[in-house]
Amino acid sequence: MTTSTYYYEPDYAVSPGQILEEHLEVREISQAEFARRCDRSPKLISEIIAGKAPVEPRTALQFEKVLGMDAGIWLGIEADYQLHQEREVEKRRNTEWLAWSKNFPIAELVRRGAIKELTSATENVNALLGFFGVASVASWERKYARAQVAYRHSPSFKSSVFALATWLRLGELEAEQIECAIYNEATFKQALHRIRELTAAQYVEVLSEAEELCAKSGVALAIVKPLPKTALSGAARWLTSHKAVIQLSVRHLRDDQLWFSFFHEAAHILLHGKKLVFIREGNGKTPDADEEAESNQWASDFLVPRGDWDRFATSSEFSPHAVRRFAQEQGIAPGIVVGRLQHEGKINWNQLNDLKLHLKWKSDVSG
Repeated sequence: MTTSTYYYEPDYAVSPGQILEEHLEVREISQAEFARRCDRSPKLISEIIAGKAPVEPRTALQFEKVLGMDAGIWLGIEADYQLHQEREVEKRRNTEWLAWSKNFPIAELVRRGAIKELTSATENVNALLGFFGVASVASWERKYARAQVAYRHSPSFKSSVFALATWLRLGELEAEQIECAIYNEATFKQALHRIRELTAAQYVEVLSEAEELCAKSGVALAIVKPLPKTALSGAARWLTSHKAVIQLSVRHLRDDQLWFSFFHEAAHILLHGKKLVFIREGNGKTPDADEEAESNQWASDFLVPRGDWDRFATSSEFSPHAVRRFAQEQGIAPGIVVGRLQHEGKINWNQLNDLKLHLKWKSDVSG
């Protein structure tokens, strides 16, 4: 049984000036007399009653002495009133930002528990700002939309900046929860060799071991389900100067795509700068930026040394038995070999797919 927490947020607020005016009327004290007793100007008391001037700590202490009502209560009423006024301003501002909020997959974020289910469109604006950790649309644009100059991806990149920012933020939030050691390149390279061996294991639990090995190296491995209408495969970036993030979507739910994307992003961590965000979309066959091409080659050679691959690829013997034998010799999953053969056009995309490990999301299994 779960416990629900409810918050009381009234749609009105009484100003301290209204409370003060009522007290003065009940006690039959004029504003001028009250001002003299407080040793303050009549103008200030008039402005407080009219809601034009706030009740400050010094004033609250004077009210306490004259009226016997604790200064903390006066300050609390003032704070509640000011917060209410600011919320009203925010609601009007959020109305102007509704068009911005409609670019995001709000229903999907609610389904994943990333934001709460809300009842109004203006509340969705606040929920999105909170999700992204920014205070305004202008702040969001500075952090995400204009930050695209720091992204490195294929020239044919098709995903919208809104979908991209949402998926990256989901990975960032997940990565923040992963405790990592301070990044160590040597440890990370050792981890990559062990993870390469794990690819040959035909069970999904190896991902947990891979995540642990990465964390011990200072790299957070975040597996984030792809968003609808996106073709993102992976991303690599630095969360801090000593904590890197590899984010994977596993969008094809096949082990060859999972592992190649992982080692591709690992190459970015090893080879390229800390100030850039590297994003991989699609199957990688489109023309790539220099860093993408370099990461593709590094991942290919790490999984299968170039000389070994050239000998196998020129043999033209790509039967299921031959692929399994070669994969066993290399100590990797046969699906990785199949994926590379397909990518290089040695076999058709519909051939030997039964040698790939088919994956499922836990939510899809339980659902």
